[in-house]
Amino acid sequence: MSTNPIGIFDSGIGGLTVANAISELLPNESIIYFGDTAHLPYGDKSAKAIRNYGKEIIQFLVEKKCKLIVIACNSASASIGNAYTKWIPKDLPVINVIEPVVHYLANDKNSKIGLIGTKRTIKSGVFPKYIKSIAPSKTIQSLATPLLAPMIEEGFYNNNISKAVINAYLENSRLRGMQSLVLACTHYPLIEKEIKTLIGSKTKIINSAYVVAMRVLEIIEKQNLANSNKKIVAHQFYVSDYTTAFEQAANRFFGKKIKLSEHNLWKRQKS
Repeated sequence: MSTNPIGIFDSGIGGLTVANAISELLPNESIIYFGDTAHLPYGDKSAKAIRNYGKEIIQFLVEKKCKLIVIACNSASASIGNAYTKWIPKDLPVINVIEPVVHYLANDKNSKIGLIGTKRTIKSGVFPKYIKSIAPSKTIQSLATPLLAPMIEEGFYNNNISKAVINAYLENSRLRGMQSLVLACTHYPLIEKEIKTLIGSKTKIINSAYVVAMRVLEIIEKQNLANSNKKIVAHQFYVSDYTTAFEQAANRFFGKKIKLSEHNLWKRQKS
């Protein structure tokens, strides 16, 4: 089982930030990544729809014999909750991108926290709820930033368009006086440098991808799942709807050429 891959999924390229962080922290581990490009973005979908998508993808990753699964999407993490326990073997660890960040924030010295994410993530209220349950002294100000994920998916970042959109959100009064800013969408690390430039060095940015990767490392070590055979490392990348633009974007982000395979789970259902 130690040589089995780590499964990761998201609606699009955002989860690649998590995959990349895991790959850097655990270079001996194989990864199977699934981008549900047929249904992106998840941020404007209903919780019921996202749970249905997540169920099919998680079952696909179970079929691929993944030893650990990462729900690398805040909207999916908020919508699926613990429902995944009905779809997987009992001993299979599943990590979402919310709980590791919440525990990180609870132990962080800063008390005034700003949080930006998709409409679905913000509407769920899951971050403030979890943080208040373990760190009631923290003040959380959440802001939905629905244009950011589609903008990133279309390749509009590190340019004048992205700067204008990001700045418009950061100037919102809800984020005034924040000491830390949580990037509560796995797409957002792709615009982290732009955000830093606009908000200045006094505000601490919490990159969820790195925090989640640290949690994966912790579980891998704790459950003795580490791959000791360095020769057996192979990454696989799947999408539910293939486009050349997506592959090019994934190549740019991951820093090397990757091969995407189209695998539409919903067509499989109908056939």
